[in-house]
Amino acid sequence: MVNGQEKVMGSSRDDRFRRLVHDHTPAVGNYLRRRLHPLTSADLDDLVEETMLVVWRRIDDIPADAELPWMIGVARNILRNARRNQGRRSTFESSLVPKADDASAEDHVIADSSVREALLALSDDDREILMMNAWDGLSTEAIGVALVITTNAAAVRLSRAQARFRETFASAEVH
Repeated sequence: MVNGQEKVMGSSRDDRFRRLVHDHTPAVGNYLRRRLHPLTSADLDDLVEETMLVVWRRIDDIPADAELPWMIGVARNILRNARRNQGRRSTFESSLVPKADDASAEDHVIADSSVREALLALSDDDREILMMNAWDGLSTEAIGVALVITTNAAAVRLSRAQARFRETFASAEVH
C-alpha cells in the first residue's frame, strides 16, 4: 500500500509537471527570448531547460493560482545568473580582444529611436517592470509574484516606472 501511495503521489507530480511544461514553456521561452541580450539565441534552450529543472525540483512550492508568474520569476533569476556569468566571460574576453565601435544588432531591434532612447535612459529595474507588463502581459499581481514583492509594491513600481518613461520619452521628442 505504501508503494501504491508513492506511485500515485509521484504520478500526480509527474502529471502536474507535464501540464506545467505544456502550458507554460512557450510563455517562459518568450519571456527569456525578449531579454536574452547579451546572451545568444543558442543559450535560450539551456535557460528554458534550467528553468524547467527548477520547476521539477520545486514543484510542490509552486502556487496553483500563480504558476506562470512563479515560473517567470524562476526564469528571471536564471537569466540574471546567466548574464552575470556572461559578464564575467565578457570582462575576460575584453581584456584579450579590442572592443568594436559598431552598435549591436539588438540595438536596432526597436525601430523607433526615441522609444529606444527613452528605454535605455531608464534604470534596469524600471525597464524590467515595464517590459513584464507591456511585453509579457503580466498584471501587477503577477509581477508581484515574479519579483517576490507585494501586489501593491508592484503597482507602485510600475506606476513610477511608467511616469519616468513618459517623462523621458517626452523630453526625447522635444529634442
